[in-house]
Amino acid sequence: MLGGGGMNPRKMKQMMKQMGIDVTELDVEEVVIRTDEEDLVFDGPQVTRMDAQGQETYQVVGEPESVESGAGGSGAGSAAELTADDESGGSGVAIPEDDVMIVAERAGVSEEDAIEALEAEEGDLAAAIARLE
Repeated sequence: MLGGGGMNPRKMKQMMKQMGIDVTELDVEEVVIRTDEEDLVFDGPQVTRMDAQGQETYQVVGEPESVESGAGGSGAGSAAELTADDESGGSGVAIPEDDVMIVAERAGVSEEDAIEALEAEEGDLAAAIARLE
């Protein structure tokens, strides 16, 4: 969780709750951070979600493996990708199935609507969610 400089973890959790900060440990198998140059793949990381005044913050703790950008994660074939030029002659942006699920869940829409929004926003998750809300 958070380092309290020797503070009792139970007391820290209680103080954070009083301040309106909700901390949740997530059971995560893999985290991928994509940059222009590389993908950082964390296998079995410790992930904590902190919700403070409606703003969610995620903390990832673990040792990443650096993978060349676009080479995929460490799991063989773990991220099925959809290409946005199937029916609509779209932009040709590869949309990971995980992204579709995230957008559909966060915006409360069908996977088809999530795919359309992701295609329209060229794969940008935040913009696709905002478009649907």
